[in-house]
Amino acid sequence: MSRIGRKPIDVPSGVDIAIKPELVTVKGPKGELSERIHRDMTVAIDGGVVTVSRPTDRGEHRALHGLTRSLVANMVEGVTNGYAKRLEIQGVGYRAVLKGKDLELALGYSHPVSIAAPEGIEFEVPQPTRVVVRGISKQAVGETAAIIRKQRPPEPYKGKGIRYEGEFVARKVGKRA
Repeated sequence: MSRIGRKPIDVPSGVDIAIKPELVTVKGPKGELSERIHRDMTVAIDGGVVTVSRPTDRGEHRALHGLTRSLVANMVEGVTNGYAKRLEIQGVGYRAVLKGKDLELALGYSHPVSIAAPEGIEFEVPQPTRVVVRGISKQAVGETAAIIRKQRPPEPYKGKGIRYEGEFVARKVGKRA
């Protein structure tokens, strides 16, 4: 009994998908991504539509089915449009500067914090208090943005630190006299 995914993935023109046992490779205008998939999942391409199917309705196979479908869809989206995470820096004297391809942050420490750009990731600093992390891999962009945020997460009393754009930071009341 084979279950076919409810949401097939439409492949835009200019994107090539190569399916090998346990490996899916997607090539597009922005680059190339590969991902290993579980041997129980079946990925098929038919007329510009990618479908993922599972062998049974067991919970493990249903979870792997959704994961595999999301991974392939994220690869297709990444090689066509790319991904970006935007970060805001708040605090007096806190700022970001590009040094070549690397990002240098002044975060109130006695030294600047330097973050090297991983393979396939670009940094952009439109303002000294804004950082944009760009790339074709959703996982790599999110992980790099999390590493930057971890250097000085927003604190709850004054709200100083690095946060994602639009992130709400719950504020606490300070000492009372």
